[in-house]
Amino acid sequence: MKFIALSLLALFSYTHISAQAPVAKGVSRPKLVVGIMIDQMRWDYLYRFNDRFTNDGFKRLLQQGHTCENTFIPYTPTYTAVGHTSVYTGSVPAITGIVGNNWYRKDLKKTWYCTDDSTVVGVGSNSSAGKMSPANLWTTTITDELRLATNFKSKTIGIAIKDRGGILPAGHTANAAYWFDNKTGGWITSSYYMNALPEWVINFNKKELPAKYLAQNWNTLFDIKTYTQSTADEKPYEGKINGEDNTFPHITNNLKDADKWEAFKKTPYGNTYTFDMAKAAIEGEKLGQTGNTDFLAVSFSSTDYTGHTFGPNSIEVEDTYLRYDRDLADFLKYLDAKIGKGQYTLFLTADHAVAHVPGFMTENRIPAGVFDDEDVRKWVNEKAEAKFAVKNAIEKVINYQLFVDYTSLESGKVNEEEFKKWVVSLLKQHPAIMTAFDLNNLAGTPIPAKIKERVTNGYNAKLSGDIQFVFMPQYFDGGKTGTTHGAWNPYDAHIPLLWYGFNIKPGKTNRETYMTDIAPTVAALLQIQMPNGCIGDVIPEVLK
Repeated sequence: MKFIALSLLALFSYTHISAQAPVAKGVSRPKLVVGIMIDQMRWDYLYRFNDRFTNDGFKRLLQQGHTCENTFIPYTPTYTAVGHTSVYTGSVPAITGIVGNNWYRKDLKKTWYCTDDSTVVGVGSNSSAGKMSPANLWTTTITDELRLATNFKSKTIGIAIKDRGGILPAGHTANAAYWFDNKTGGWITSSYYMNALPEWVINFNKKELPAKYLAQNWNTLFDIKTYTQSTADEKPYEGKINGEDNTFPHITNNLKDADKWEAFKKTPYGNTYTFDMAKAAIEGEKLGQTGNTDFLAVSFSSTDYTGHTFGPNSIEVEDTYLRYDRDLADFLKYLDAKIGKGQYTLFLTADHAVAHVPGFMTENRIPAGVFDDEDVRKWVNEKAEAKFAVKNAIEKVINYQLFVDYTSLESGKVNEEEFKKWVVSLLKQHPAIMTAFDLNNLAGTPIPAKIKERVTNGYNAKLSGDIQFVFMPQYFDGGKTGTTHGAWNPYDAHIPLLWYGFNIKPGKTNRETYMTDIAPTVAALLQIQMPNGCIGDVIPEVLK
């Protein structure tokens, strides 16, 4: 009996230890890594709305985890696809091949979307939204490296309402990536990953949660008079929810089919729905319960849709983050119960931040303005035709870059270098542009070192344009309402970075860190190889 008891004890101990450290002897890893990216979250939101956050959401991460207070994006343009890629690769557009949400393909004479893949089809929908994959990504991700390190025993899943937010973090070897489809009003994937949706996703979609959330309408969580961190509810420079208006309460329960799913994305319910899907994935795939370290990469897109529409000083954005804090608290409690306290590692960051709405800034006597890429292309081409007698010498303006049509210059017998110098000089005359330069002569361009470094990191020799410009502070390509992001400036590039859980040392780091430091830090924590294009550094203060 004593022998049997000891044998059972040994078996229990082995099972317990293997669940904690399911790797080679001497190596310890968490059961689950959760990467949270909040699309368009400014770092200052952590403190701007802090007084009404609960103790169990953002405050729990701030007080019990480690916060890197000065985390920046080390490249430009600061767009969604690039941010998601750089966090998970530890790299920059010069190396990853993801240089924007869209970029211009000179070989095809067309604009190319970051996750476009005509070789695959949608799974769960026959809409074009399903023709997506990570094929345009040149490098591995930290999620790929985890799969490689465990001989593909670890599971990795990507989830986001935006396809790029789910696909790019999950990497090339992911078990799945899921995103929202406007045609079906549910989660879909592509044939890159599988041929049919798993039963748990089918059952989840059958709940039709987006429609149920829209039926609740959107009113403020608290009395609207208490939203003192925001401007007045109705401002002419704020946008509107599709089929609705720009004031509370937002009546979403009777929207037409053409409007309702786009409207859904612009409400805080999109974030709640994403948390719902994250929990369903943990349950359906048994993430963190497989005997190997699994990875859930979840991105919250609705914060971006709301932010673009209303701007960071709107009641809508304040209410969205107060609600998100409660959803986050609920998710952390779920992870405690399902995976176990101290048995998972979580990091929370953003793909970019956001500029203030120009109308809000000028209302408060701060210089700001908008500008249109296509207008600049037409303006330069009109001037070029008058001076050089060539038509459409600039093919495209995108991502702050001008693409020169060298064939047109050759036909007109125009010297390339002379033409580019002239364009640079002309761009500098534009009231929205601070400076411009030939990307082939970046080293000799007299601009601050920090801006030069970020432009260099964003320049891809195969995919980028020929001439780049830098906006005046608080200027961007946009319309009369709402706001956007994309520049090197701190309002777009200063993002939160919070760490929590297994092997994370509580505390605060004030030195400058970068988005590209996240992947190598996760690699160090997991004791695996960093991604193959990684240029970031481990943040030693974070790890025990």
